[in-house]
This record gives sequence, structure tokens and C-alpha cells, in this order.
Amino acid sequence: MKKNLLALPKLVKVSISTGVGKFKDKKQLDLIADRLSRITGQKAAPRGAKKSIAGFKVRQGDTIGLAVTLRGKRMSGFLDKLLNVVIPQLRDFRGLEEKSVDEMGNLTLGIREHAVFPETADEELKNIFGLAITIVTTAKNRDEALPFFKSLGFPFRSS
Repeated sequence: MKKNLLALPKLVKVSISTGVGKFKDKKQLDLIADRLSRITGQKAAPRGAKKSIAGFKVRQGDTIGLAVTLRGKRMSGFLDKLLNVVIPQLRDFRGLEEKSVDEMGNLTLGIREHAVFPETADEELKNIFGLAITIVTTAKNRDEALPFFKSLGFPFRSS
């Protein structure tokens, strides 16, 4: 079967992850997992360490991060919330850099404080953590992906 050469890229998934290395307490880990689940609407899966590193006091299998992968309606809802609510609230935001789109056509952006999401705005803010959001597309390269992300409404810096 021949593929359509004129086909536009499409969204595959959105991966949201956070590192919990400094939060060793089980109670804090559960709190972060709960907040991440509220933000995404899906339960966060723990990610374990692949190797033991004595300098960081990490043993193989210890939980060092949490991740969520969104597809379908949850992905669309999350992207809508990200573009229309979260990004406009970011402090000192002047647009995404075009180099945040990698050579494979995926966009990765970091958010320093999870508190910009409306689901967590009313809570006491003592355990603030950052998020890494990766938006995966079917684009073959960067040149296909950039116009696609711009058409979706992602605010890139004018260079």
C-alpha cells in the first residue's frame, strides 16, 4: 500500500513526566502522583532507576520519576488546556523556541512549576515540581513539524 505524500502530520501521544529524586518520603511521592493524576486525568506510573548510583544514594528499582502517556480525547483535552490556560499564565513567557522541536518532529517543553495548572492552583504550595511535556507527532522531520505546531496554535518566538 502506498502512503499519501501530501498527508499532514498528526498527533500520536503526549507524554508528561516529572522527576521525584529529591522527594524520598513515600507521603510526598503519593502527593506528587496525586497532583500529576489531577492535572492529566490519568493515574501516573512510577519509573524506577535503571542502575544503582552510590553518589546519589539511588538503588536500582527506586522510584525516581512519574510519567503519564495521554492519547485520544484525554490528549486533546490536555493540549487544549495547555494552549489556552497554562501557557498564557507562565511567568515571563515570550514564546516557545523553535529549537524545542527535535529532528524527529516532536515538541518538548518544560514547565518549572506545576501550580500554573488550574487543578492545583488552590492547594498549599510547598512541594512544587516541574514537568516535562513531550508531544509526539507523525512528522518525519523538523521542517514538517514546525508549521504543524504553529497551525495548532503553539506560540513560537518570532526570530
